[in-house]
Amino acid sequence: MKKRILCFGDSNTYGSNPSGGRYDENTRWPMHLAQLLGDEYTVIEEGFGGRTICFDDPVEGGFKSGAAYFPPCLMSHTPIDLVIFMLGTNDLKERFNMNAHTIAQSMQQLVMQTRIYGMNASGAKPAVLIVSPPHIGENLRETSLYSNFGENSISESRAFRQEFHKISRIQKAEFLDAAEFCQPSVRDAVHLTADGHRALAAAIADKIRIIFEK
Repeated sequence: MKKRILCFGDSNTYGSNPSGGRYDENTRWPMHLAQLLGDEYTVIEEGFGGRTICFDDPVEGGFKSGAAYFPPCLMSHTPIDLVIFMLGTNDLKERFNMNAHTIAQSMQQLVMQTRIYGMNASGAKPAVLIVSPPHIGENLRETSLYSNFGENSISESRAFRQEFHKISRIQKAEFLDAAEFCQPSVRDAVHLTADGHRALAAAIADKIRIIFEK
């Protein structure tokens, strides 16, 4: 039976193009991941622009909380063998007043939900891969997104690796740092380039092969 992988994230999982619109299926990292993994895997995209780990957004509207949406999402795609989370960037928006440490702590909600509501075809709990998001670019100040994220988000995004790695150890989840493999576009300092999507997909594909060899 094919391994089923759920990719749960924000606009960088949805495939938002910093030049506008959405990248095509050959570019978005979940779909490029599917191509790299081949026919033995099914990769499911669940990316949504503005998604946070646990907040609805008073400016952009409701339905942004990952923790609220995730349980029915997970159950609707059962069976699932692996859940990949790449969230946290939107939680750095100034209106939420959060830092990297607290954001990473909140990721535990999603991991625990996976273990409560998820199962694979054998009835076992899915594996979890926490992907620390790409850094916010140093040129954020020069972009239109600066008014949303503010100055502190640049440094806090660089603290994600350490904080999410701690949570992965506590929760016995797998971990990967996206910032090792991709950077955001200089156009908006947040969204990945096409090359970034491809590089991230390749890194995650390598990680997945290791996970399923264990």
